[in-house]
Amino acid sequence: MYKRNEEKKRGGLINKGVKMNGKLLKFFIAGFFILSTSVFAEIKVVATLPWIGDIAKQIGKEKVSVTVLVKTSQDPHYVEAKPSLIIAARKADILMYNGLDLEIGYLPVIIESSKNPNIQPGKIGNFDCSQFVTPIEKPSSVDRSMGDVHPLGNPHYHFSPSNILKVAQGMAETLGKIDPSNESYYKKNYQEFYEKWQEKTKKWKSANLAGKKFVAYHSLFSYLAKEFNFQIVGCIEAKPGIPPSSAEMQKIIETINRTKPNAILVNVYSPKRAVDFVAGKTGVKTILVPHDVGSVAGTDDWFSFMDRVVSLLSEA
Repeated sequence: MYKRNEEKKRGGLINKGVKMNGKLLKFFIAGFFILSTSVFAEIKVVATLPWIGDIAKQIGKEKVSVTVLVKTSQDPHYVEAKPSLIIAARKADILMYNGLDLEIGYLPVIIESSKNPNIQPGKIGNFDCSQFVTPIEKPSSVDRSMGDVHPLGNPHYHFSPSNILKVAQGMAETLGKIDPSNESYYKKNYQEFYEKWQEKTKKWKSANLAGKKFVAYHSLFSYLAKEFNFQIVGCIEAKPGIPPSSAEMQKIIETINRTKPNAILVNVYSPKRAVDFVAGKTGVKTILVPHDVGSVAGTDDWFSFMDRVVSLLSEA
């Protein structure tokens, strides 16, 4: 009888031990899952434009997943707030955008409709790239007769190496705040970006664009002209966002005949009819210049994009 009771006690202890070990095992598995999720989860970056998505990827590498809202063939001034874009924003840890009101026609709707607290104005996940930029061509006054003028300044600063470097640094610092455990990783990636930037900038400066003259369809190349000391003597699109009138085209033809520019700079969404008319009347060649990363073949990242832009202008 005594022996049987002892065996029962031992059995109960063993069963309790098995139950306790089972609970501990579940606890450790759950803890490992939480830890691994926090350590290995990618930061979900949603970028409005291809160049922003590319730089975010260069700084974040495998620590980020990047979704770009605007296609490479699209005019970034005219984008609709489609449900697919709102869904993408809803999942974002950080929303990166150009700013200077370039996305004013669709981004506020996307942010509000997403109901995503991470990306609302004032939050760390609302990342306006233009906060690191010194804008140019800021008008003293704006009215509707002037067309789609940007009151905060020209938004096409992605053609400016000096501004892009500051944006890349800002991205590294912000990603480090969102993901502190990998702060040094983002700093290291920025340092690699900076070293490549130095090498490329020296090459671009040696292309010697200084003194050249160009006409553009849209005021897309002003930062590039300022940084590389060439001139944009006029734009076919006299009022941003409004097709040029006959009188405006005649005026730019007169400007071309007087200033003798090297070429007319256009991009994939420039209206062909107006460009061909001006080129035909003046005999000045047109050059298709990429407007963003991936917009033409061989421009898969920001550095190759700038390589192509500088090369095309230097050969004009």
